[in-house]
Amino acid sequence: MLLGRSSLLSAVRYSLELSKKQYGRSRWKSSRSIKVYPSVIAGSQLCRSTTNLRIPLSLSTRMASSTKDDAKSTDETFVNKGENRLALEKSPYLLQHARNPVQWYPWGDEALEKAKAEDKVIFLSVGYSTCHWCHVMEKESFENPQIAEIMNKNFVNIKVDREERPDIDRIYMAFVQAISGHGGWPMSVFLAPNLSPIIGGTYFPPEDRHGYPGFKTVLLGISKEWRENKSELMLLGGSIIQRLKKASENKGGLIQDRYVPSEECAMICVHQLKNSYEPNFGGFSDAPKFPQPVNFNLLFYMYARDPSTDLARECLEMCVHTLKKMALGGIHDHIGQGFSRYSVDEEWHVPHFEKMLYDQGQLLQSYTDAFLTTKDPLFAEIIDDIATYVSRDLRHKPKLRSLSQEGGFYSAEDADSYPTKTSGEKKEGAFYVWTFDEINALLAKEVADKKGLKLSDVFCFHFTVKPKGNVPPRRDPHGELSKQNVLIVYGSVEDTARHFGITVEKTQILLKEASRILFEAREKRPRPHLDDKILTAWNGLMISGLARAGSATGNKRYVDLATDAAKFIERYLYDKSERSLLRSCYRSDNDAIVLTSVPIRGYHADYAFVVKGLLDLYEANLDPHWLEFAEILQDIQDELFWDATNGGYYSTTKDDPTIILRLRDDHDGAEPCSNSIACGNLLRLTAYLERVEFKDKAERLLSSFKEPLSKVPSSVAEMVRALLQYHDSSTEIYVIGDSGAENTNELLRVVRERLIPGQVLMFADQDQSDNILLRKNKIFAKMKQDKNVPRAYVCRYRTCSLAVTTPAELADLLSTER
Repeated sequence: MLLGRSSLLSAVRYSLELSKKQYGRSRWKSSRSIKVYPSVIAGSQLCRSTTNLRIPLSLSTRMASSTKDDAKSTDETFVNKGENRLALEKSPYLLQHARNPVQWYPWGDEALEKAKAEDKVIFLSVGYSTCHWCHVMEKESFENPQIAEIMNKNFVNIKVDREERPDIDRIYMAFVQAISGHGGWPMSVFLAPNLSPIIGGTYFPPEDRHGYPGFKTVLLGISKEWRENKSELMLLGGSIIQRLKKASENKGGLIQDRYVPSEECAMICVHQLKNSYEPNFGGFSDAPKFPQPVNFNLLFYMYARDPSTDLARECLEMCVHTLKKMALGGIHDHIGQGFSRYSVDEEWHVPHFEKMLYDQGQLLQSYTDAFLTTKDPLFAEIIDDIATYVSRDLRHKPKLRSLSQEGGFYSAEDADSYPTKTSGEKKEGAFYVWTFDEINALLAKEVADKKGLKLSDVFCFHFTVKPKGNVPPRRDPHGELSKQNVLIVYGSVEDTARHFGITVEKTQILLKEASRILFEAREKRPRPHLDDKILTAWNGLMISGLARAGSATGNKRYVDLATDAAKFIERYLYDKSERSLLRSCYRSDNDAIVLTSVPIRGYHADYAFVVKGLLDLYEANLDPHWLEFAEILQDIQDELFWDATNGGYYSTTKDDPTIILRLRDDHDGAEPCSNSIACGNLLRLTAYLERVEFKDKAERLLSSFKEPLSKVPSSVAEMVRALLQYHDSSTEIYVIGDSGAENTNELLRVVRERLIPGQVLMFADQDQSDNILLRKNKIFAKMKQDKNVPRAYVCRYRTCSLAVTTPAELADLLSTER
C-alpha cells in the first residue's frame, strides 16, 4: 500500500481496477452509501470531507491571472521578497500560501506552459481558506524547506481555491474518488503536462505514518516513476479519465426518449429519508451530522400539499424536531449567532466551527418554512439570529462613505483562531469555546431579588457548562477542546426557570444579559480568519433566504438586505457587455471591490442560484425589475450550459478547449444541485411569463434525471420538490390593485403568511404599464383594475378562480385550493 513498499505503477494499476469495479456498479447509488475501497496512495482519512461529495462539474482553464515575464527573472523577484506568485492573487486562500517556500503558481497559462516546456508533472493542491486540514498540510509540508525544495525541483506546483474554481476542483475530485472511494480537502493530485491526472489523494502527513505514505515519499516516488515509466503512467491515468468521461456521457437519456418520472418518486424519497432519520436529535445520519436543508425543503413541501395526512405530519415532525435540536445545539453559535458547518457528534453538540455563507442562506429558508407552518416564535428568533450574524459579520460595508458598495456577502469564517493575542498557534474553536472559570468570572453578578444566585449559575445550568468542560474526549481527538465548554441546551427555558424558582420571563432576561456580556468579552479575542471573497452563487442563496424570511415575518430589513445584495450582483458581478455573470469579486485593502486581472466567468450554479434569489426577491418586494433580470439570466444560462442532447445543464461552458470532462451537477451536497434549482426556476418562469419553452426544458431536464429520481431520489431531494411542482402545477396567485395601498397589502399578507406549495405570487398596478407581467402575462392583460378595491385570483392547471377582494375570502380560497 505504501509507495515505498510497492511501485507507483502497481498502485495506479490497482486504482484502475477499483475504478472499474466502482463504475461498473449502478451510476445512481446514494452518496451516503458509497463503498470506500482500500486507499492506494489517496492520503489520510483524516481529511475534512463533505457528505454527498460525488463527481460533478468540469475542468476549465479560464485564467484567473497570469504573467508573461521571463520565468527565471520572475522567480528570483519573488524569492527575494520571500513570496511566490500567489502574492499577485485576490483569493484569500491563495494569499494564505503566498509566503510558502514552495514556488506556487495560480492556475493559468504560465504554469501550464511551463509544465509542457519542461516536461514536468504538475502538483495540483486544491483547498479553501477555512479548511482545517488544509492549514495542517501547509504547516507540516508546504512550510517545510526540505519538502519545498523537492517540490520546486521536480514539479510545477499549482494552488487552486476550490470555491473560486469549482470546475477544476470537481473534475479532479471525481478522479480521486474513482481511485480511492473517498474525497475531501485538501485535495492533492499529480497531473501530466497534458492535464491528465496520474494519481492523487487528500491530506498527506509529511512523513510515513499509520500505514500511509508521507508526502515526501509520494513526491520522490512520483518523480522517479515519471522519469522511468512516463508513458505507462499517462496511459493508466488517462484510462480512468476515459472511464469517467464515458460514464458522464451515458447519464440521462436522449431527448427523444422523454419520460418524466411519476409522483411516486417523492414517496420513495420520503421513505428513504425516514429510514435515515435519527429520532433522538433529528437529522438524517448518525455522526457526523450535516444540516442538509434540501431535505427540509422537500419535507415541508410534502406537508404543505396535504397537511391532514399522517405522512404529512411525519414530514413536518422530522423537520421541526431537527431544526429545534440544531437551534439548541452547539452547531448554533448561541453568543454570536449563525450556524457552523456540521457537528462531529450525533447530538449537534461539537461542531466543526467554520461558518459558511451557503449554510446561513439555506438555513434561513428552512427556519422560514418552519415558522410559516408552526408560527413558533423560536423559529422567528432563529431567523433573526442568522440575519443578524450575516449582516454584522459577513456583509461588505466599506469604511469610507464615498464607497457606495454595500450589499455583497463574504464567503466564510474559519474554524481556527489564536486562543489569545500572544498565542503562537491557532486552535480549532478557540474563538467560540469557554472554560467554566471564564464564565464564572464574567457572570459573577448576583441576581436581583434572589440572594446567593449568580448570573453564572443560571447560564451554566441552561447551557450545560461544566467545571472540567463538556466535550467528550472521543469527540476531541487532538485535545484542542480539553476543559472547554461548547454551549448546548438539553432542556428548555422553562426547565431552567423551574430549577431556580424564577419566572420564565425573568430567566429569559437573565440569559439575554449573560449572552450580551459574553459577546462583548468574546469580541476582544483574536477573530477567526474571514474569507472575504464574494461568490455569486452563494450570494444568490443568501438573497433567497433573506427575501423569503422578510416576506414571511414582515420584516422589511431582511428584504432590504436581499435587495442590496441583488443590486451588488447586478453592479459588480454581471458583465452586461459580455452578457455574463462573474464567479467572484474581492475586497481590496481600502474596501473597494476589485476583480482578478482576467475575471472568472460564472458557472451554472451561479446563474441558477441567482435566478432563484431574484424570483424570491420579486415575491418579497414586487419590484418587476428583478423578474426582468431573472429572465435575462435564464436566457443566458440556456445559451451557455444547456445540454441539447441529453437535457439538463452542464456545469461549465463549452468554450474552453482544455476541458477534459464536461459534466453536469447531478446531486445535492452542501449546496443544492444546480440542475434541481434550475428546474424549479423554469417552472416558476413559465407561470410568470407564459414562455412554454421553459416548461419544455423543465420536462427534458426531469427526463434526463429519471434514473436518480426513480432509484435514489434522496440524492436529489431538491429536484424531487421540482418534480412535484411539475405534476401539481404551480399555485399562481394574481393580485391587481393600487401599489402601496393598505387594502392591497392586506391581501398580500394573506399569501405571505402561508406556506403554499408551488407558490407563484404576481402583482400588477395597471398604472405601471412598463411592468413585465403586463407585457408578457396574458392573464394579467385580461384583468381589470378597480383603483379603490384590489382583487386577487388563484389559478391552477390554467383554470382561475373568480376574483376575491377581502383577506378572508382569499384565505378561504387558498385553503380550498390546497
